[in-house]
Amino acid sequence: QVQLVESGGGLVQAGGSLRLSCAASGRTFSSYAMGWFRQAPGKERTFVAAISLSGASTYYASSVKGRWTISRDNAKNTVYLQMNSLKPEDTAVYYCAARLGHVTMTMTYDYWGQGTQVTVSS
Repeated sequence: QVQLVESGGGLVQAGGSLRLSCAASGRTFSSYAMGWFRQAPGKERTFVAAISLSGASTYYASSVKGRWTISRDNAKNTVYLQMNSLKPEDTAVYYCAARLGHVTMTMTYDYWGQGTQVTVSS
């Protein structure tokens, strides 16, 4: 069982930056691929970014590639999402997810956090 707790969301102006964190419980964090997803009001949850077990491989949605960076610190059981050049259309609830084994950009993650709200004003 893995518990995920996101933090770092908030209100920011367009062009600004935020860093989301996701702290995971347990001693096997390095066995889990990690992902970030988001869900805007009235829309389906979609993939944002993912990172492999070691952090050597990262994947991004086209809408955020070049603006955001996913990283992880296995010693701290934490995954991060650095979000730069934020746009109003980035407004959503952001969810952290963990998957035992290989990284994927699909929704097939085993554990999900409760989400953190990110609001970008124009």
